[in-house]
Amino acid sequence: MLNNHNDHLETDQSFCPFKMVTGFPCPGCGITKSLVYFYQGDIYKSVSYHILGPFVIVFCWLTIIILTTEIIAKKEYFTGLLYNRKLAYNMAYFLAFYHLIRLVLFVRNNSFDDILHQSIWF
Repeated sequence: MLNNHNDHLETDQSFCPFKMVTGFPCPGCGITKSLVYFYQGDIYKSVSYHILGPFVIVFCWLTIIILTTEIIAKKEYFTGLLYNRKLAYNMAYFLAFYHLIRLVLFVRNNSFDDILHQSIWF
């Protein structure tokens, strides 16, 4: 029989210092759970915890491949893309907008008591 050892992911207290103090999720809350579910093949659950979880994995693999290729070829191919200020600002805007939507949904779906229970103050 195959046991699901990740049931605790649904119920355990978050280790995020921001969430522990405030009860509200930070912009990165859910990334770890998203990565775990992505590795298990549950893409829907992965994206439901954080939309950028699967993109983090893809970005890490692409970075490894690109840097390995640059070391072997002794050329820089994507330095301009990796250090692109416009791209960084756009990603920051996207993350801020996504976090705002997550906060609105979080407040809508949780009572004040639920939020307080997710902090260390209760």
